[in-house]
Amino acid sequence: MLNPRRSDYDVTNTVQVSSPDAVRLAVAALFATTWPRTNFQPIESSFARFEAMFSGHTAEYAGVDTLYHDTQHTLDITLALARLMAGYERQCEPADQLGGERAVAGLVTALFHDVGYLRTQSETDSVINGAEFTRVHVSRGAKYLAQWLPQVGLAHWIPIVDELIHYTGYEKPIAQIRLEDPRDRRLGQLLGTADFIAQMADRCYLEKCRDRLYPEFVLGGVALPMGTEGYRKVIYASGLDLLRQTPGFMQQVRTKRLDGEFERAYRYLEVLFAGRNPYIEAIERNHAYLKEVLRSESWKMLRRNPPVFAAVPDAVGNMRSLIAGYIRKAWTED
Repeated sequence: MLNPRRSDYDVTNTVQVSSPDAVRLAVAALFATTWPRTNFQPIESSFARFEAMFSGHTAEYAGVDTLYHDTQHTLDITLALARLMAGYERQCEPADQLGGERAVAGLVTALFHDVGYLRTQSETDSVINGAEFTRVHVSRGAKYLAQWLPQVGLAHWIPIVDELIHYTGYEKPIAQIRLEDPRDRRLGQLLGTADFIAQMADRCYLEKCRDRLYPEFVLGGVALPMGTEGYRKVIYASGLDLLRQTPGFMQQVRTKRLDGEFERAYRYLEVLFAGRNPYIEAIERNHAYLKEVLRSESWKMLRRNPPVFAAVPDAVGNMRSLIAGYIRKAWTED
């Protein structure tokens, strides 16, 4: 591994996960060695569509304007899924293999799993930022995939992908996801694993939680939701408060999701990395570093300020203005 790791590169510091072309090439290389007889064109087309949508170059959608769930976030997860699927395919019994077409469906789902954060052009007047869709972005993504899959010859995967995408969120409990084929359930576990491990292994995960995820939680009604009695509840009082709760979140994700519901699917990476798991190693480093920051309350230890890969100019300044207005309005209403 190269050193030091760059903020917009993957855990191996070899793939620029802010670049759709770089990730597409890395995914294509894994795909060619794992499923050499499967048509890669649906993935090629999906990468092109993803880039156009997230950069704001389509007639139907405004580009991505969320800070945490930006272009890099999705590409990092897509690369992680390609690695997990390739590792799994090399280790499982032949009868349990995903097969090329299922792998294609999985990668297309990964590319669009957060498309639900994008505002349609008809929504830009009523919705100030895509973060407002936080609670429903997964189901919105499923609706978009139902439109996109027929365009790449995968219409018959719509019922499966409609369930599969819910492995990346909390709108539907994992136990309620209905997938009859155990290979589809395994793909869901791999997809959900990729979503968690890629973001928690991000070199700037801690700063991104404080500075970028918290504002999304504010606009999405997660940080300061309205309680049943008509009063605001304070779940996260600030970005620092979110950070104070992050060690517990990371531990819960590891225990309940990664090791529990997803059955330690992250272990399939190890065959690709000579028995090591760079994602889990990076997560453990982030977790240990955060605990040290919290013990010392030395916030200057979190000094990284990576670029945001969004489609709007001054995305950070715009978001700060929006949440300031939101918070003022929220407490005035109360």
